[in-house]
Amino acid sequence: MRIRHTIGALTAAALLTLTACESTDDTSSNKPDTATEASSPKQQDPEPSKDASAETDAGEAETATLPDLTGQDLQAAQDAAQAAGFYALDDQDASGQNRLQVLDRNWVVCSQEPEAGTHPTDTKVTLFAVKDGESC
Repeated sequence: MRIRHTIGALTAAALLTLTACESTDDTSSNKPDTATEASSPKQQDPEPSKDASAETDAGEAETATLPDLTGQDLQAAQDAAQAAGFYALDDQDASGQNRLQVLDRNWVVCSQEPEAGTHPTDTKVTLFAVKDGESC
């Protein structure tokens, strides 16, 4: 019986502590903040605007030119790919040893997939690299 009382007391104390951590700001209310509500992804306009500049004609994916990144240090290659509009990046150890590229500036890119050229910007770009001083 004593254990039940102790557990109950601990539970009550935890709830009081959590409740005490809540904001007591007088300016807060139960109404949602209209600025937050307007930018919330949950709410959508019943009729989306026809002037959506992010969309391309006929629903095609946005494309960009992926530069040739071979020979660059891994960090510079990642920066160049992102500057070109490619953000889905992956790094792999080209030696086959499955090492992690912790310091990207100490690695050099041997090859890339896909090759340089025009691709959809949501294409995954994989950079195969070895440590500085190693052969590709």
